[in-house]
Amino acid sequence: MTWLDTLADKALDRELPTRQEALAVLASGDDELLDVVAAAFRVRCRFFGRRVKLNYLVNIKSGLCPEDCFYCSQRVGSAADVLKYTWLKTDEVVASAAAGVAGGARRVCLVASGRGPTDRDVDRVCDTVAAVRARHPDVEVCACLGLLTDGQAERLRAAGTTAYNHNLNTSGGHYADICSTHEYADRVSTVTVAKEAGLSPCSGLIAGLGETDEDLVDVAFALRSLEPDSVPVNFLVPFEGTPLAGQWNLTPQRCLRILAMVRFVCPDAEVRLGAGREIHLRTLQPLALHVVSSIFLGDYLTSEGQPGRADLAMIADAGFTVEGAPAAPAAAAPAATAPATPRPDLVHIRRRGPGTSLPANT
Repeated sequence: MTWLDTLADKALDRELPTRQEALAVLASGDDELLDVVAAAFRVRCRFFGRRVKLNYLVNIKSGLCPEDCFYCSQRVGSAADVLKYTWLKTDEVVASAAAGVAGGARRVCLVASGRGPTDRDVDRVCDTVAAVRARHPDVEVCACLGLLTDGQAERLRAAGTTAYNHNLNTSGGHYADICSTHEYADRVSTVTVAKEAGLSPCSGLIAGLGETDEDLVDVAFALRSLEPDSVPVNFLVPFEGTPLAGQWNLTPQRCLRILAMVRFVCPDAEVRLGAGREIHLRTLQPLALHVVSSIFLGDYLTSEGQPGRADLAMIADAGFTVEGAPAAPAAAAPAATAPATPRPDLVHIRRRGPGTSLPANT
């Protein structure tokens, strides 16, 4: 039995690995990469089978954020050329959500820029959530609105919100290096508040922020202690016009190791492959499906993802099925032309408005 077999067995029993074991995954060599993925797949398969859950982002308020998160294209002072608009109207959000649901999404994520919502903002979002749920009663709705204050999580829950996303992003020790306008403890508090209100906690990380292996293990262990149901793993999109522009520190192999480490630490969580997968994993995206159980479909907040049709073809070609959809024979998989590999010096800015990607691509 190898050390990876032992690690997988521990994860299958929901036993937390040691820090040394988690660090060993990140330090493993390329010759061990497929063994790492195979061990993580044992865990993924036990808890999620070969299903892939699709999530769809709707950016309901974009840009002009007063926070200074160094990685974010919407931060205060950002020179990134991204879409900027105030709150979308309810019918616009419902139409955008419908596009994602039509593409197979089981969860719609409503995301707004800003430090946190006012009570009036929460009223607005509650009305929107209720409208989305009325049209799609079987679809989960996740809100991501920033830091929450007293009573706001309960109001979102009462309106029909299923989950709340607030990522830790990096370790507590590294947090001051990527943001100065709020603290790591604020993020932990918001995840706790959402969970105590009955919202499904969704919290994850961003890799590629200049962190060490120890930072990655620290944030994964911190997430495990919060017991989130969903753990998005994002890879830095280094937008020009932000302090982290030009930070291309990730390889496809490292991304796979990070995903596997998170899977071993959070074995039964819905580990979600998030932003940056196209430009960092590139042709190894299908291999990541053996580790994660969830992906975002189509575009992200301020950057474009690969076409929705390509996502569906990738899932089918890798031998997985979309959650909630009947298994189809391989011959029935949607045809798609493989997207060109992005240049490492090019970030795809989202030029289209919210909700416009899927109707044209699925």
